[in-house]
Amino acid sequence: MPDGVLFVCHANMCRSPMAEFIARRLLAGLPVTVASAGTDAIDGAGMHPYAVEVAAGDGADVTAFRTRRLRPEHLTSAALVLTATRRQRSACAALAPAALGRMFTLHQFARLAAAARPDGAPGTTPLRAAVVAAVRARGRLQPAPDGTDDLRDPIGGSPADFRRCAEEIERSIRPLRALIATAG
Repeated sequence: MPDGVLFVCHANMCRSPMAEFIARRLLAGLPVTVASAGTDAIDGAGMHPYAVEVAAGDGADVTAFRTRRLRPEHLTSAALVLTATRRQRSACAALAPAALGRMFTLHQFARLAAAARPDGAPGTTPLRAAVVAAVRARGRLQPAPDGTDDLRDPIGGSPADFRRCAEEIERSIRPLRALIATAG
């Protein structure tokens, strides 16, 4: 079974589902599964209409998508957890402290992935090797300025705000894709 990346935001209606669908497209062909959840989601709701527009605009079929509330087992079973904000990363750590070493904000992991040098450790999957390489890169990078690790929530914004958020998500997922491909 392929390794999984879990995207987490607040309600699982905007940022994390857009990230899920963007990652599915960008990571297609790699041995990685993708899912999303929300720290305060209500199980079974639909995506925000503007998020649906963005995801469907990329050709994704979003009709079956339903929100889901984050549970500890989602975190412990994921090889990589990428959150929209530092606050959500903290909420994830509180739910599943044992998975802390695999939890990052999306922006944080993009910086680390861009600086990482995978060693192709035998006996591990490309995603797990990518996570190990990113963790090692952490010690070589300066801390990011305050506010740069959080992905702004487009809720309450216009369709253009949702498109900008999706573009930011895509820019952050590209280094992950490159790192997994290199690690594999």
